[in-house]
Amino acid sequence: MRRAVRALGERGSHLFDQNSKITRLGRSARVEEAIDVFSSMTQKNTVTYNSMISVYAKNGRIRDARELFDGMPHRNLVSWNTMIAGYLHNDRTEEAYQLFEKMRRRNRHTWALVVTCFVRSGQLERARKVFDLVPDKQDVVLWNAMIAGYAKNGEFDEAKVYKESGNAFGITLFDEMVDRDIVSWNLMLDGFVQLGDMDSAWDFFRRIPDPNVVSWVTIICGLMQNGRVLEARALFDKMPSRNTVSWNAMIAGYINNCQMDEAMSLFMEMPERDSVSWTTVINGYARIGNLDKARNLLEEMPFKNSAAQTAMIHGYVESQRMDEAGQLFHQIETRDVVCWNTMIAGYAQVGRMDEALDLFNQMPKKDAVTWNTMIAGYAQARQMDSAFAIFREMKEKNIVSWNSLITGFLQNNLYLDALKSFVCMCKTGIKPDFSTFACGLSASAHLAAVRMGKQLHQLVIKSGYVGDLFVCNSLIAMYSKCGHMMFAQLVFETMENPDVISWNSLITGYAWNGHGNEAVALFEQMLLEGVTPDEVTFIGVLTACSHGGLIDQGTKYFRKMTEVFAIKPLAEHYSCMVDLFSRAGKFEEAFELACDTKTKENAGLWGALLGACRNHQNLRLAKLAAEKLSELESNKTSNYVLTSNINAEVGNWDEAEKARISIMGSGAEKQAGCSWIELGNQVHIFVSNDQALPKPQEIYTTLNS
Repeated sequence: MRRAVRALGERGSHLFDQNSKITRLGRSARVEEAIDVFSSMTQKNTVTYNSMISVYAKNGRIRDARELFDGMPHRNLVSWNTMIAGYLHNDRTEEAYQLFEKMRRRNRHTWALVVTCFVRSGQLERARKVFDLVPDKQDVVLWNAMIAGYAKNGEFDEAKVYKESGNAFGITLFDEMVDRDIVSWNLMLDGFVQLGDMDSAWDFFRRIPDPNVVSWVTIICGLMQNGRVLEARALFDKMPSRNTVSWNAMIAGYINNCQMDEAMSLFMEMPERDSVSWTTVINGYARIGNLDKARNLLEEMPFKNSAAQTAMIHGYVESQRMDEAGQLFHQIETRDVVCWNTMIAGYAQVGRMDEALDLFNQMPKKDAVTWNTMIAGYAQARQMDSAFAIFREMKEKNIVSWNSLITGFLQNNLYLDALKSFVCMCKTGIKPDFSTFACGLSASAHLAAVRMGKQLHQLVIKSGYVGDLFVCNSLIAMYSKCGHMMFAQLVFETMENPDVISWNSLITGYAWNGHGNEAVALFEQMLLEGVTPDEVTFIGVLTACSHGGLIDQGTKYFRKMTEVFAIKPLAEHYSCMVDLFSRAGKFEEAFELACDTKTKENAGLWGALLGACRNHQNLRLAKLAAEKLSELESNKTSNYVLTSNINAEVGNWDEAEKARISIMGSGAEKQAGCSWIELGNQVHIFVSNDQALPKPQEIYTTLNS
């Protein structure tokens, strides 16, 4: 009998050890090893299954967890709660609730899990309905979950006053709690801090019967976040007991308020420092560019960790000292994902994509940030084939991945590819955000694809981005570039708070489309409404004056720009003024201004002068302007062609021929002519002498007939 009992005890002990081992392996993300242990077990109990379900769920393998749950021979309440907790961990709210509804028996933990599910996903109304159904509301965890949800989602008034739908009668969540713990108090306090209502936070802090370190740190962090540094320090000095967390919070607050000396002084006073203390000050010095001080602190650090070393690498990356960053990176024995990503991003930023790719290939475990960084890096380096190859290799693409690709196409003037990618993204079920819409609208604008732009506008409305400033500005620019100023004006008028970019887009749109008076009137309205113009504003209004022949107003605005708004003229401003004088036939003033311009990139103003000389057949200045352009843009054939045409129009055939011959001598290559049409929801591009077109012979026969 004793032997049987002993054997049973030994089997139970072995089973307990195996179950514990599965849990430990899961915590270390060693899922395959946990599976091996689970599979090799000849005896399994409900705890074994529950442990394995938890391992799967916490490591992102929620389907495997559900498959195991469904195949369990016996389930207990813990099994159901573990599966629901797994769905919660993986943000699968609907699946969690469906499982909850199938449960025959529930406990306090079950209710708290489901309430937390809805709270975390921002579905407060559904959380409230579940909360109302809880038979026993004595569990403080439930109340805390509701308070945290309202505070997190910016509805803190609801956390203070919890109203039953349809009734004027309200009950105060916090005040109705029978048993409040310190977590309840701290959640309320944090809610006020998150809202930036520091006066209410301070009043509430003083009500806490026995504040703990978290209470003190929360109020101190809140004061620091709102720039009330002296009050935060006074409160810190009054703390009855300080732990390392409170010292670290105070140091971080000083750093975030650009008071590095005070942060370092407090760091030196610390009785005990942990890795967070060292990492915080190292990161602080790295952020302000004092890399020597940061490196010295890293060398002094008694227990170097990846976070501190990554902070130092980030400092080198920001200063583009990539060789030093690389040396430090290779000294780190254990690198986390953030460390790898920081280094890859650094190489990508400076265009060293071969080294970025080398690290990318060596990286043992990549996350979405890694892949997106490579896509953006290749796009920035104008290697869109490589960017697209990385994108295609990606298994799980998120909105940032698509935006990186679409933005890359846009930056590299591949507008049709940008639009095609936009459409492909929508087909995968990923919803576009403000950045996607802005890129799509910009691509439509460059192609003058107004039909596509209008379809995107409809999608913007359906998606709820019609009030987004970034998207509205893109809509104005799109309609303006497509010549639909009425629609651009309507978008502008629907905006609640247009910024300077909104005004600039509309002013420039009117200028481009030959509505000089409207552009000037809009500029005057902008000034009346107190919006300060910038360099782009004046480019728009000066362009309007130039195209509209408004010489006096253009001269007045140019003077106002420099004298009233203290804006230093750019090459574009001078080009507008040269064009303004040239169009009015005031060539001497235009030539004088062009010669006096001190900006380096001034080819545009000489081009404007050359174009005006053609219209007025001023050969003397045309020759001078052409000579300047040949120095500045020797590879641009259009300048030589324009010079040749000017001479040809006045019968100066020898000079015209010389200009044509100069093209061959300069090594300049003429760009192929390109045009496109929008037909049947498609943009068709035609390039001169392109045999890759479908049915090229039929096209050229039609054009020649």
